[in-house]
Amino acid sequence: MTYDMLEQLLLAHKGAAMDYPFGPDAAVFKVAGKMFALVASEDVPLRITLKCDPIEADFLRTMYSAIIPGYYMNKQHWNTITLDGSVPEELLLKMIDSSYALVVKGLRKAERAALG
Repeated sequence: MTYDMLEQLLLAHKGAAMDYPFGPDAAVFKVAGKMFALVASEDVPLRITLKCDPIEADFLRTMYSAIIPGYYMNKQHWNTITLDGSVPEELLLKMIDSSYALVVKGLRKAERAALG
């Protein structure tokens, strides 16, 4: 998956926006100002960090060597995935949707309502 494809996928989520608070090499994708994905855009292969349920996060780490605890993040709630082709694309898409949903679930009721 290319960076452009990944960016398009992430921005397709309702209310998603992109920012570069950590510099030009780290694209941060947010909903209502809360991060749901971070992409190391200059890394080859690409790496993406996503929020994850802690139990699921541990399970995925045991299943795929390309999934590790979130780099510079709360290791319990975030995973970093190296997009080297070893993690099935279908699983990656599910993880992206899950990360977005977890962040939306944590928003205030008014913020969730504003998303539609």
